[in-house]
Amino acid sequence: MKRVAFHTLGCKVNQYDTDAIAAKFKAHGYQLTEFDDPSADVYVINTCTVTNTSDRKSRQMIRRAHKTNERAKIVVVGCFAQTSPEQASAISGVSLVVGTEDRGRIVDLLDTLDSEKPHSVVENLGPTMEFEELPVVEFEGKTRGFLKIQDGCNQFCSYCKVPYARGLSRSRTKQNVLEQVRQITDQRYPEIVLTGVHLGGYGRDLNPEYSLSRIIHDITELDGVTRVRIGSVDPNEIDSRLLDLVANNPKVCRHLHIPLQSGSDIILTQMRRKYLTRDFQAVVDRIRNQVATVGLTTDVIVGFPGETEQLFSETYDFIRNIGFSRLHVFKYSPRAGTKAASFTGQVSSEEKDQRSAALLKLSDMMADTFHQQFMGKTVDVLVEQADQECAVGLTGEYVRVSIPTNLKSSPEWVGDIISVKINQTDCSGIAGIPN
Repeated sequence: MKRVAFHTLGCKVNQYDTDAIAAKFKAHGYQLTEFDDPSADVYVINTCTVTNTSDRKSRQMIRRAHKTNERAKIVVVGCFAQTSPEQASAISGVSLVVGTEDRGRIVDLLDTLDSEKPHSVVENLGPTMEFEELPVVEFEGKTRGFLKIQDGCNQFCSYCKVPYARGLSRSRTKQNVLEQVRQITDQRYPEIVLTGVHLGGYGRDLNPEYSLSRIIHDITELDGVTRVRIGSVDPNEIDSRLLDLVANNPKVCRHLHIPLQSGSDIILTQMRRKYLTRDFQAVVDRIRNQVATVGLTTDVIVGFPGETEQLFSETYDFIRNIGFSRLHVFKYSPRAGTKAASFTGQVSSEEKDQRSAALLKLSDMMADTFHQQFMGKTVDVLVEQADQECAVGLTGEYVRVSIPTNLKSSPEWVGDIISVKINQTDCSGIAGIPN
């Protein structure tokens, strides 16, 4: 039996794509193995290009695979492969380069390669117009099922290469979404995480047009669905129907990831975002008026060109006043081909490091405050891992919960939703005992 190993860089969408490719290999009789296994016949690196660091790590992992087994075939897929196919194919040992389309054909394409003549084949990387169906119903080693319902992006923010790597926005049909939900629930995953490159754009390209809130409602109507978690949604795409689902539908997790990127209107305009800080604040106010304990996480970019100390202070103060439950902080990285790469006022690495550190410290402070509200309360926790000493899982608000226990039955909780009374909190999460 041939062996295949995978390494995934980047976002949850990439992880979903890797799971889908892995399913194709398994269907063709391959056995999955670890990435550092020197006996693997094929190594698949699913790459990312969101930052310069992502490009570098993608190249490093390709070289690492070749060093692990020089005789193996190496397949490079994903966003770095899409935007820089020449770089990918030039690395020693690469057999096949496939971007963000035609991934379902990788096994067939590999079979056509002449193993006796080392060379690199770049599959057609033209513009993508339709959603590529890559169903996944088993998620090895995971307790949550992931469901990609949208790909691509029409935003063309000035700092971002995603539209060039992923193409324009395209959506999975309602019928195909619901069919995969049924298959996932048949495998008894208690939570389904909806993912997409620009999730809030779901359904606009369908005929007839659909929406994210409508497909979420449809999913919750299916038998066997216990929890639905919404991925990242821009503030200008959170409508009243979506808020109603989060507030009143017990199957929808009370957590929203709303990317901010900057708390300065000047920077938001330069970024070509579709909202200003007052719009973001209004959305947060509407959410909290309906759901007091909602978990709100966000993305922030520091060091965008032209971000002075004063403008960073505006971002810091805005974030502190909002009071998120957690921040994801990124240092701006100039990306060739984007508008922002040519902007004046580039910020030094030292300043980016300082601003990133300040926001990460603020993130811990806000997380600590958010977690304190759970003290003494009982929460439902999806247990993701456990041993005889401790179980760890997630609440619907996306809060990490530790359950110290010496109960021998605790490993059996993995994949179950259990009730936990909270007796301890800090910036990293909360802890309690099972009811």
